[in-house]
Formats: sequence, structure tokens, C-alpha cells
Amino acid sequence: MNKYLFPDQFLWGAATASYQIEGSPDADGKGESIWDRFSHTPGNVWNGETGDVACDHYRRYEEDVNLMSQIGLNAYRFSISWPRIFPAGGGKANVKGLDFYRRLIEKLQQHKIRPAVTLYHWDLPQALQDRGGWTNRDTAKYFSEYAAYVYEKLDLPVSMWITLNEPWVIAILGHAFGIHAPGVSDFKSAFQVSHNLLLGHGLAVKAFREAKRTGEPIGITLNLAPVEPLTEKQDDLEAASRSDGFMNRWFLDPIFRGSYPADMVEVFSRNFELPKTEKDDDQVIAEPIDFLGINNYTRVIVEASGDKNAFMGTPVNPQEAEYTEMGWEVYPQGLYDLLTRVHRDYGPLPLYVTENGAAFPDELDENGQVNDPRRINYLEKYIHQCWKAVQDGVPLKGYFAWTLMDNFEWAFGYSKRFGLVYIDFEEQRRYLKNSAYWYSKVIGRNGLESDSL
Repeated sequence: MNKYLFPDQFLWGAATASYQIEGSPDADGKGESIWDRFSHTPGNVWNGETGDVACDHYRRYEEDVNLMSQIGLNAYRFSISWPRIFPAGGGKANVKGLDFYRRLIEKLQQHKIRPAVTLYHWDLPQALQDRGGWTNRDTAKYFSEYAAYVYEKLDLPVSMWITLNEPWVIAILGHAFGIHAPGVSDFKSAFQVSHNLLLGHGLAVKAFREAKRTGEPIGITLNLAPVEPLTEKQDDLEAASRSDGFMNRWFLDPIFRGSYPADMVEVFSRNFELPKTEKDDDQVIAEPIDFLGINNYTRVIVEASGDKNAFMGTPVNPQEAEYTEMGWEVYPQGLYDLLTRVHRDYGPLPLYVTENGAAFPDELDENGQVNDPRRINYLEKYIHQCWKAVQDGVPLKGYFAWTLMDNFEWAFGYSKRFGLVYIDFEEQRRYLKNSAYWYSKVIGRNGLESDSL
């Protein structure tokens, strides 16, 4: 057997998001979120499903942490629900909301599982959305105030802090295409949202530095994908460059270089009004961070659309490729390409894979087992690419599988299963899938052992 071992202290985790697992949408004083409102609006979510119960994690968190311990996780990435802490977005805090996360962290620490806290994973308080949400610059200020409160009051050690999860998705899927909450279809507002999100990130990092939580790193998680041209024709190459600018550089550049990419400013200005900004915004957004979290599932192949003003090429799906239930190509090499590119162009700083995984049509058999060989194969090949990146000098410090357990998959409701743990949503029973047992062995040996790689 060939062995592919990772450095000592490498973090092996799994990730979740509050709205996708917690349920209990109004328990203990929680306020309404935009996902509460969006999922209850007919036509927005597959089969009219909502996150009202989800995995009932708010009440079953101890059972879920025991499962994490059984798998052997040494890290767990979860998000805090902003409207649990500030039901109205700001003003008076709800102490009971924060107490839940304190109990969760205490339970994790009992099992020697390091908490990685995401402050915002898409569930904005509806009260702020009623005032414009992320199109309103004030929301960035409210976000930093919420973050500062959590830094001060969550008086337990945290291994990692993440300000935002996937601002591209929030801006584009939520405000340009309207298929995520709050369901807005307006590209002009989407670019303002992207700026206000990055501003909120920078303000939250500044608040973190002022809180002096020593020894606890803070960063942001971006969803990134390598973009490749269909051919080497000049039009396809240009389309790929613009697509990379739209998906990747529009967020990477302001964080790490202090300005939006000039080529994309030009492209976007031909189509839309650029975001309204104020003096010193660039400096705030570029507030130094301690690490970058990368979410990656697939690559993007594009060809020229024929429109010279287009900021995105036409996506192409190779016919011979394997695809997940989400319609995403399985392309492990893309993760290596991405990690080495980010390290080369934006480093040096520690990197984490904060999400990586696959949805497949899992079924529970009569023996209470879930055989999911395609997920095992997916994870093995992507983790192997992580190992290759480490060998080539990328300071990758951890890997978080998406996701711990099957959950409410946003607009897809409960129709897509990404979890290491199978959830019977009717009975709220949990079953470790074969992939969970496989991942447990990976963690135990701190790497892969395989002749098939």
C-alpha cells in the first residue's frame, strides 16, 4: 500500500451551516431569517420544503457531537445564526441564543474537537432585509457589531474564526439570479451586495483585532473554482479570463491586493453601474487576515459566448466526465490547481479546504447501512490532490468534508444528500455511512493508504 501522510497537527473536520441543520426557527427568542422567509414562500424550494426541523440539531447537538467523536473528527466547522443572537439584526442581544453555541463548544471540547466558527452562513435577520439587507451599506456595520458581541461574549477558546461563507453565492445566487434568499434578480444590486459583504468582512476583522482574542486566527471562506477554456482559441481564452475574474478574482483581489481587478471593473462597467464605495473602503476590505478558507467542488470549462461585453463565458460540461447529483463534474485535479494557484498568486498564508464533498443518491438498506462507494472515491481523490499540494509547498493546514450529515440543501430542499451521516428526516435517526467509517480511518492514520491513486 502506498501511503500519503499529512503533516502533524493537520486538521480533519466536517462542516455544517446553521439554517441547514438546526431547525427550531423561533426557539428561545430567535428572530426570523431571510431563509425562514424565503423557504416559506411558495415556489422557492423543491417540494415546498423548509428548514423548520432540518436535522433538529438545536435539540440534538449532543448526539451529533457524539457522532463526530465516533468518526474521529478533530475539528468541526459550524456557523452561528445571526438572528439567534440579534433577532432584530442589532439592538438588544438574545443571551439564550449565544448560550446554545456555548453549550455546543463545551461539548466539542469534551471530545477534543476544535471549533471553527463561521459568523455568517447566509441567514441574515429578516429585520435587516426589510431595510435593504446587504444592498444597504449599514448592514456591514450591523454585521461588525454582531461579530464584536460574539467575540466578547463567547468566552471559550475557538480554533478558527471565519467571517463570511461564500460571498459570491450570497451576491450572485441571492441577488442576481434570485434562486437563494432573499430571492432578488437584479445584477446591479448584486455588485453592491458583493462590496458591502466585503466591507462587512473587513470591519469584522478589525473588530476582532480590537477584541484581542490572542492565538485565535481569523479569515474568510470563498467558493473558488479553476476556470479553463474549452480550446486555446483567443476568444475562449478571453472568456475564461473574464469568467475567472467574475467568480474568483472579484473577491480575491480586494482582500489581498486592496482593489478590484481592473479588467473586471472595465467589463462590469459596460454592463452595470459599479458599486457605490467610500474613502478607505479598500483599506478596510484588505485588513490582513490569518488564513483563507477555500470551498471547492468542481472546475468550470467555458467557451466564448460571442458577446464581447459578456463577463462570463458559456459553461461546457464534458460528456465523458462523471457528475454528482448536483450536476457538478468530478475533477479532483482542479483542487490541486486551485490550491497552488492561490498560494502562488495571493500567498503566502495558511490555507484550509473548508468545504469539499459530493451529493449522491444514498439509500439506507434493511441492515441500517449506507453503501456510498462513489463518495468514498470522490473524497479519496480530492484528498490525494490536497496531499500533492502540500508536497509542492502549499501551506494547507486542514480539510473539512462537506458535510457532517444530510441536511436542508437550500433551494434543493432535502433532495440532495451530501452527508457522512445519513439522516432519516421523518424519524430523526442518524446512521454512519460507509464513507464516515472510511474517513475515520483517514483521520486515524493522518492520511491516505491506497494502491489505486
